Amino acid sequence: MNNRTGYWLVFMCIFLPMCGYSGSAFKDTTQEKQLANGLKIIVKEDHRAPIVFSEIWYKVGSSYEPLGLTGISHALEHMMFKGTHKYPAGEFSKIIAENGGSENAFTAYDYTGYYQKLGSDKLSLSFELESDRMKNLRLPAKEFDKEIEVVKEERKLRTDNVPEATAFERFQASAFLSNPYHHPIVGWQSDLDNMTVEDLRRWYQTWYAPNNATLIVVGDVKSKEVFALAEKYFAKLRPSPLPVIKPHPEVKPMGPRNTEVQIPAKIPLAYMGFNVPGITTTEIPWEPYALTVLASVLAGDDSSRLPKELVRKQKIASSIDVGYNAYSRLDDLFTFEMIPAQGNSTEDVEKAIWAQIQTIQEEPVTSRELERVKTQEIASNIYSQDSLYYQARLLGTLESIGLPWQELDRLSDHIRAVTAEQVQAVAKKYLTPERVIITTLVPQPISHSNDNSSEEESNNA
Repeated sequence: MNNRTGYWLVFMCIFLPMCGYSGSAFKDTTQEKQLANGLKIIVKEDHRAPIVFSEIWYKVGSSYEPLGLTGISHALEHMMFKGTHKYPAGEFSKIIAENGGSENAFTAYDYTGYYQKLGSDKLSLSFELESDRMKNLRLPAKEFDKEIEVVKEERKLRTDNVPEATAFERFQASAFLSNPYHHPIVGWQSDLDNMTVEDLRRWYQTWYAPNNATLIVVGDVKSKEVFALAEKYFAKLRPSPLPVIKPHPEVKPMGPRNTEVQIPAKIPLAYMGFNVPGITTTEIPWEPYALTVLASVLAGDDSSRLPKELVRKQKIASSIDVGYNAYSRLDDLFTFEMIPAQGNSTEDVEKAIWAQIQTIQEEPVTSRELERVKTQEIASNIYSQDSLYYQARLLGTLESIGLPWQELDRLSDHIRAVTAEQVQAVAKKYLTPERVIITTLVPQPISHSNDNSSEEESNNA
């Protein structure tokens, strides 16, 4: 462990409790209640500042969408700001801003969410606005015609004009054959071209209901008062019959899958991945936590194996990252993203990664390395909870994928319990040549008009 990393870990584990936030147990500060109409309310009290995050999470995202309607959850997210009879288009955001607040929304594979950050004395305003648009959205055809073009432009700017994003979209589609994570959140272009406002209206009427939503409130509030407010504004809304969601397990891998993406780009890169379970789909409870630790061993920070060996020592890669999300509704991926250093190829980097994987498969990580990585994971989890927004995101994510929020208090214990043998076992089981998916971006010449396209960025709607 280098000195910089050591000091950082000491700060996280010792100083944060002294400065007033210790990652205290969620169970000590969190209460929940369910209304008769099915709406679940979770309140986490945090009195460090007179602000509150109020969030509505709907259990529907792109993984719920059939082919032909991909991108509809995200399109509806856009249209949720286009007004009700009581609050016309633009009024929602205007009212929040006039009251000193901010608001935004997000669509993911497993959920769609809307949130406001306000002074804690303004919470009733958030509830009034959100309860109104949960059932009373107008969805005018003219507004849809304009907004679907905005969505198409978003797809163009974030995916079609960004080589690495295009390659990742094809990688994801190649990695998931029967799992609906195959579809991009923004949707396939042909589905956006053929989407209608009636499609959107049916989607809204099907999924946007109190019995398919979770209300998350985190901040300087009292639980009993929040529950009373929720009763006042949301209890009057009627529940809806919800579709039965059938399981979508990923088909068993039958050999490596390799694809190339040949598009204008400046540099080559590659994505390499393996189908793996998450906490909600695993048959062996400790495996997702061992995979989490394995990801950190490989590329948790600059002192991890891949950056240390492949970037700084061997200089084969200019950039390398490892990703794994244990908290998804369906089976997910263990991924490597690599950019070769000048004079090397993506194949060179892949070969070097396989060598590092083989080392872990043959030799368990040392106790010192394991403890360093686990301490980092736990400290990072504690530190992230210093944010009210992130606390709400943790609560909403777990509830939306079918896990109880109480699981957040057990995360550190699960990480502490991971052994070197378990890390070695998941590496042997899942990171094998016959299970690998690789997508390589092979750069083609860039025309003058596209020269800056790869550098465009945009924020979420």
